[in-house]
This record gives sequence, C-alpha cells and structure tokens, in this order.
Amino acid sequence: MARSVCLVSSGNLASNPRLLKEAGALHDAGYRVTTVVCRLEGALAGFGDAMAAQVPWTVRSAPTSPWERYWRTASRPLARIAEGVGLDVPVTMAAAAYGGPVGTLRTAIAGVRADLYIAHYVAALPAAAAAANQHGAMLGFDAEDFHSGEGSHTAKDIFRMRMVERVESQTLRRCAHLTAASPLIAEAYTVKYGIPPVTVLNVFPLDMAPAEPSPASTGPLRAYWFSQTIGLDRGLQAFLQAMARTRTKVELDVRGDDRWGFGDKLEAMACELGVAGRVKLLPMEPPGEMIRLAASYDLGLSLETDVTENRRMCLTNKAFTYLLAGVPVLMSDTAAQRALAPSLGNAARLVSLADPGAIAATLDELGDSQRLAEAKATAWRLGRERYNWDVEKKVLLQSVAAAFEGDGRPAAKDARL
Repeated sequence: MARSVCLVSSGNLASNPRLLKEAGALHDAGYRVTTVVCRLEGALAGFGDAMAAQVPWTVRSAPTSPWERYWRTASRPLARIAEGVGLDVPVTMAAAAYGGPVGTLRTAIAGVRADLYIAHYVAALPAAAAAANQHGAMLGFDAEDFHSGEGSHTAKDIFRMRMVERVESQTLRRCAHLTAASPLIAEAYTVKYGIPPVTVLNVFPLDMAPAEPSPASTGPLRAYWFSQTIGLDRGLQAFLQAMARTRTKVELDVRGDDRWGFGDKLEAMACELGVAGRVKLLPMEPPGEMIRLAASYDLGLSLETDVTENRRMCLTNKAFTYLLAGVPVLMSDTAAQRALAPSLGNAARLVSLADPGAIAATLDELGDSQRLAEAKATAWRLGRERYNWDVEKKVLLQSVAAAFEGDGRPAAKDARL
C-alpha cells in the first residue's frame, strides 16, 4: 500500500502555495495525500474553495472555531504567568499565545491517519506533532520563514517570539523531514536548533508559465508588484521616489487586497511626487494566474525590507514568479536577495531602498531597449532551466523518501502533546 502523507496548514490552499505545490508533487509521486487547512474568511476564501474542489487529493477545510479567539486571548496571560513562576509553557498554549487556529487544526486533524505529518506555519506544529504522536508516525515541518525572527523589538513581539521558540524547540528535533524556503532560513534553523533543513525554493511549475516570452514595451517601462495585501513596508515608497527622478518614463501597477487603504496612500504619494496617473491599483486574482498576469511587464519588483530578521533571510515567491514569466527582477539588497542575485546574472538588478537616485539610474539603464531585451531573455531562460517547480520538487521528494527509508529522525512519542 502507498505511503500516506498529511500536510497541515493554518492558512487555506489559496494563501499557502507551498503546501499546494508540495501536495501535488507528493500525489504525483504516488503518495496518498491529505491536506488539512483552515477556511479563512476574506478575499481568499473563495479561491481556496475553488482549489479544493479541483485537486485530486483529499482536502479537509475547517472553519475557525468560534472559541478559538477566546482561547488565544486567554492563553497569553496564562503563558506569561507560567513563564513568571518558572514553569514550562505547554506547546499548545505557546502556539495559541503566538497566534493562529491551533485548536481548530487539532480538531480537524483528528481521525486523519498518516505515515508522515508535515506542518506549515507554527500554529500547525502542535496539531501535526500530536497526530504523529498518536499514530506512531513521523513528523515534518516546512519553514517558509524564520518564524522566531518575524517580530520587531516591541515587548509584545518579544513575548510572541519566545512562544515560537517554545513550540519549535519542543517539536523540531523530532522531525524526520525538514525543509526551508531559503538558504539563509535553513542556516538559521541549523544554528538555532542544530537541525539542518534542506532548501526548497518558492518556485512554480512550468505549466503555469506563458507559452512564449512577451516582447519589451515600446513605450514607458512597465513595472509590476503584487502581494496578497498592499502594505507600506514593502519598499514601494522608494520606488515611487525613483520614478520621479528618471529620464525614462516608468509606470507601476500594484496588485493586491487594499483592505487597509495603503493603495490610496501610494496614489497620493505619486501625486505629490509628480507621477500622478502612472500608478495603478489592480484587484486580486486567483493565485494560479499570477505568472500569466506578470508576463506582460518589463520589470518585477521584489523590494523586501529589513524590518525584521526574517525579512533579511527570506526569498519570497515574487522573484521566482517574475523569472518564470520571463520578466527581470528589481531586488532590494537584503541578505537573502544579495546572495541570490549573482546566480541570476543580468535578469536581476540589486538596489538599496535607501538610495532612490541609484534606483532611478537602474531604471534608466533598463530603459535602453537592447539591455531590457537581454535581461528579459535571461529571465526567460533561468525560469525554464533552473527556477521552476519541476526542478525544485525533486529536493522535496528526496527528503520525504529519505524519511521513509529511515535516514530521517523518527518522531518519538511525547505525552505532553
């Protein structure tokens, strides 16, 4: 009988493309796959439902329990009290104090029997660990971020990061399978916990790519940025300042949920800088359409900031989306992107968000049609030869196979879970 794998996430299918890709790769490789996810309210809920109806594996999508919010609220002072008297904070309480649908996932995963449980995000770790403990199965974890480095230096965030460390320190050493989304995230987990994850990049399948590259624009240089949510800590202000300094006319399209009204602030800033009418806000679209929608642009923006330790380490899916679409990438010089840039050659331009003048000079360079055409050709080649899921999923499958072959660390039972 085929081995069974259960992937658990505190998001839904639409908000967690890594889980979706991993589930598909494991299913295609012959594993029996179940995904346990949360049906979150909001703009992505419908997208997640549509995906769940189409995938060939089993999906358990659970609405968040109405008691979840009360449990999270109560868990924070309880965890602080336990810390204050020198007691170990229980793993489930620590995860709830950090935040996320911890109880919902534990309920949703009950009765799902698998040989390997892989958690995505911290809130999913207690549920996956408890299920592995109950069924004598193996435990895995995908570190899409360096979760204990996600906080700022506020007292609230410092407490939340301690809760992350509590959850991770009690579960990760039991993992037979461990992956990370960037080399620096993998290195950070190795240093902190003595467990070396394998790196699986945030790339996408070749069948999502356009059939042929789009030609460079003959008019203004067309730049593009997308995310689930439009925010003001994404480096876009520096790009607008650069737009106001270029000789080349640059236009920027911004796609995402503008629930907080930050898109309006960007448009107001564009007006103040004298580039009104050159910034356009676009609505959210299904995650599976992101590569196709990026393909018509000349430049994709991956302007990560270094506001947290995790942001300095992460490689988001933006850069790899652009490459597969055949679009060169403008990347801020965070540590992770600085390490990636040399392998991208002239398909990438590395800039400092503190220097809008230098960004403007880079945009003027790409305003040269020959240089832009060369950058687009390199991006197209890299997307097909290296930075795609057809290549990267082999790393995931090798790690899972190694766990089943006994090269990983089996999950020991823990009565506290």
